[in-house]
Amino acid sequence: MCKSGTQCQKYRQFSPKFRICKREVDGLPQDNEQKSILDGMLIGTYNQSMDAKGRLSFPAKLREALGERFIVTKGIDGCLFVYSLEDFEKKAEKIRTLPMAKARALQRSFMAWACEAEPDKQGRILIPQSLREAAALDKEIVVAGVCDRCEIWDKKRWDEICRSSEDELSQALEGLDF
Repeated sequence: MCKSGTQCQKYRQFSPKFRICKREVDGLPQDNEQKSILDGMLIGTYNQSMDAKGRLSFPAKLREALGERFIVTKGIDGCLFVYSLEDFEKKAEKIRTLPMAKARALQRSFMAWACEAEPDKQGRILIPQSLREAAALDKEIVVAGVCDRCEIWDKKRWDEICRSSEDELSQALEGLDF
């Protein structure tokens, strides 16, 4: 119960002993302003199927974070990258500032393959044939959220990458003191 004597719908624990209403603590954001460290971060692994027309049901949680429209482009290691329009614009601006000798390869692989995706009412996006071929996508697909982007993988290739990267992961985690 709040100090005002009204029953609060949402409590937040600030110490193990006390349940304090957020509205009673100065400096905290209101419910609709509350931010999480994960806000805007793309995380999770989702197994999906792609139909014969190249339509893929894109995970709702990732769609929410990316926005109504987003960019799909050729990635590295045999996957596709998916960026919000805002993040893609930032990457494109960085590429534009590079000297032509350094930017050519990035422009050709990152920019030339890019296409805008807008989910339909069922949450599906269309992956163009050229991108499906570039990533060797078949029917079974994995969509993975990896911080600032999503990656779209053929399921078999994803499984191979996950198995082969376990040693690299162990070394990286040791370096981060995990």
